[in-house]
Amino acid sequence: MNLSELVNGPAIFKVTLFFGVWGLLWLPIAIATAMLLNWHPPQPLDEKQKPILLASLYLIVPLIIDRLSRVENQSFADYGWLWQLSTGISLISGLSISILSLVVFFGVEWILGWIAWQPQPQFQLAPDNFLSKILSAWGSLLSILLLALWISGTEEFVFRGFVQYHLQQDYTVVIAAIITSVIFALTHLIWEFKQTIPQLPGLWLMGMVLTLACVYNQNLGLAIGLHAGWIWGITSIQTLGNLTSTRRAPQWVTGIGDQPLAGVMGITMLLAVAGLLWLVYN
Repeated sequence: MNLSELVNGPAIFKVTLFFGVWGLLWLPIAIATAMLLNWHPPQPLDEKQKPILLASLYLIVPLIIDRLSRVENQSFADYGWLWQLSTGISLISGLSISILSLVVFFGVEWILGWIAWQPQPQFQLAPDNFLSKILSAWGSLLSILLLALWISGTEEFVFRGFVQYHLQQDYTVVIAAIITSVIFALTHLIWEFKQTIPQLPGLWLMGMVLTLACVYNQNLGLAIGLHAGWIWGITSIQTLGNLTSTRRAPQWVTGIGDQPLAGVMGITMLLAVAGLLWLVYN
């Protein structure tokens, strides 16, 4: 049986085939990378190890999807990857909405006294090195933004693009979105199992909101912007300072294990963004 016969099966089989090929191709690369990084699962990944492993995983995605697309006479545009000015505008809109949602989210928690934030020593401003600290902070923010755009672009291309497109050939948009979001949430278990378990409902809802963005926008731009903004905002806060819970509210409200998506506030933020998308784009 050749590749063209394999990809002509049911949509769920195509999706399973994709993740199977992706995993098999990445496994030897992951083992070699883990050995070089001296990482031994289930040992947690540190801030320097995770981007390198992500790079080894995500760099092979376009190659796999390109090969499967050629077999089915499709292009990246079929999955919502469009090189157009409107896509860039949508991306910026998504970034703005997600950053605004985080400002409101953390702002409310800070006003209520539920969280506290202290800048890291290397970013604490002083008269004698004010300019260098500012430049260092902006450099960190820019590098995090570029990483966030790459991660979100890859994940949206895979899940809201390739996977969602194929599942919609056999299922309704809603059923396809539910399945895609379940897969999206479960794949996060690869990196941090214990911390991810409480976040699974939030990650699933995040996937649904991102699918909603694609449905309204008809391309991946808005979803990539939303996704990148959330990654950039949360990572920047954690990189530039130390964000801690004051424990004045239950963890199930603010987020179990200090993970925003593992609490009622994070879920509320996602629902609010979904409502805003409905008002703006419906």
